[in-house]
Amino acid sequence: MTSTAVIYHSGYGHTQRVAQFVAEGAQAQLIAIDADGLISEADWAVLDAAPAIVFGAPTYMGMVSWQFKKFADASSKRWYSSAWKDKVAGGFTISANLSGDKLSTLQYFMTLSMQHGMVWVGMAGMSDGNLNRLGSNSGVMAQVGSTSPAADIPQGDLDTAKAYGERVRHIAQRLSA
Repeated sequence: MTSTAVIYHSGYGHTQRVAQFVAEGAQAQLIAIDADGLISEADWAVLDAAPAIVFGAPTYMGMVSWQFKKFADASSKRWYSSAWKDKVAGGFTISANLSGDKLSTLQYFMTLSMQHGMVWVGMAGMSDGNLNRLGSNSGVMAQVGSTSPAADIPQGDLDTAKAYGERVRHIAQRLSA
């Protein structure tokens, strides 16, 4: 089976670090959206072949970065042919504030997924104060201070990202069986 793909944009390295943990759990291939909002044709081919796609972006001003939005708009070529219909989808985000309006970013990922006819995977279980410490059932939310480096992302948020990647992988496997 083709592996899950994790497609993300990271402005300062924080989202990239979370993406690495999601990808580890999902046993996924990482695809970075560049500073111009672009990915290669080979990256599009990976997304098209993957049974599951996990979307990631920082939450800037209550929404995904413009680079991620440019990628999402470009995915409309896949929408026309229903190329991603019935794939498994998930998402993650990080911001500097505890709320930071991260839910609107996850809801954007859900809407994008629904537009493509994908099947969304949420988080399972309650927060234990470490795993899923921000209490999101919609996807992964991570948080670190605005002046903190990516290395300071709380381990619980990274553990949550890895567990979520594992969940996406398992759901994709079950649906493809």
